[in-house]
Amino acid sequence: MCLLHEKPFEGINGSGKHNNWSLSTNTGENLLDPDRDPAKNLQFLLFLFATLKAVDVYGDLLRVSVATAGNDHRLGGNEAPPAIVSMFIGDDLEAVLDIVEKDLESEAKEVQTMKPGAKVLPHFIKDTTDRNRTSPFAFTGNKFEFRMVGSRDSISGCNVVLNTITAEVFKEACDRLENAPDFELAVHDLIKEYATEHQKIVFNGNGYAPEWEAEAKRRGLPILPTMVDAIPALTTEKSIKLFEEFDVFSRTELESRAEIQYESYAKAINIEARTMIDMARKQFIPAVIKYTKTLADTVLAVKEAGVDASVQAETLEEITVLLKEARAALARLEEVTAQAAAKEEGPVQANFYHDEVCPAMENLRRPIDKLEMIVDKEA
Repeated sequence: MCLLHEKPFEGINGSGKHNNWSLSTNTGENLLDPDRDPAKNLQFLLFLFATLKAVDVYGDLLRVSVATAGNDHRLGGNEAPPAIVSMFIGDDLEAVLDIVEKDLESEAKEVQTMKPGAKVLPHFIKDTTDRNRTSPFAFTGNKFEFRMVGSRDSISGCNVVLNTITAEVFKEACDRLENAPDFELAVHDLIKEYATEHQKIVFNGNGYAPEWEAEAKRRGLPILPTMVDAIPALTTEKSIKLFEEFDVFSRTELESRAEIQYESYAKAINIEARTMIDMARKQFIPAVIKYTKTLADTVLAVKEAGVDASVQAETLEEITVLLKEARAALARLEEVTAQAAAKEEGPVQANFYHDEVCPAMENLRRPIDKLEMIVDKEA
């Protein structure tokens, strides 16, 4: 059975997709190929830094393109990139970024050839990009990898966003360059402008480090940890203007999509909460109660035999305390789940599920997890 669920278990690697995205002409020329000296390859630099600008300006739209209740659990650990959108370009291209910004001369590193050892195999060029696994949007040789897509999602959603946001920046570049009296100077100035104004989206470090969130906030990058945080990005005036300009979505279509997103989040959490209630009420708590009776009988029998029963008694005490905690957490989860169902559909209901129901689920899971480590497997 194939379960297309991003991350069903805490602390276990989640499943997602790497969306490999590049650009080529109708004759097959890759526009994101840096060649031997990327600092002198104006075509490559223009397309690279135009993409840089697009992701910087519309990072919130890229985030919402992969927003699901399941992906909220996956993003940020166990080999999944964090929920903060940033771009990894590697040390070599970061040096090029510095060269462009400061108008320095390029000192390109000599291209290294890999030697496979066997004489019958061809030599091939070594990829100088460090494949940072914590980066959401990484440049890997001659393409980008967008790694935030969840396993349940189609890649069409993020590609609609990627293609539209880059189209806008390419259009802006074309409008400026086509009317420029000195084309090469205009290209140089445009590349420098994009590199200078949008370098804040570049981050080559560890995306899991707690310091990165503080640094991203300082840089002004959007911090959207959950689906309900991300959905409003669909209906900002900036997004509506973008999608309407290219006839991708109208205002009404974007508002409809936001409404559907809120509803899908609320439904997903509702199903999970009710499943959890059912499991706790009908399986876990009855099984633990049954096991406490077995333990209590054991304590009495051991004492009657005149032997020390302190270990059995301590175990019974520990289980009883956790059982009480689980029962209280179950009651709270039942209460807030019922309240959520009565809320106004849309952002009000979705936010209530996020703010009240999700924490109540965590609070029920905690004692149940501990009980599973103590109670006899047979029970």
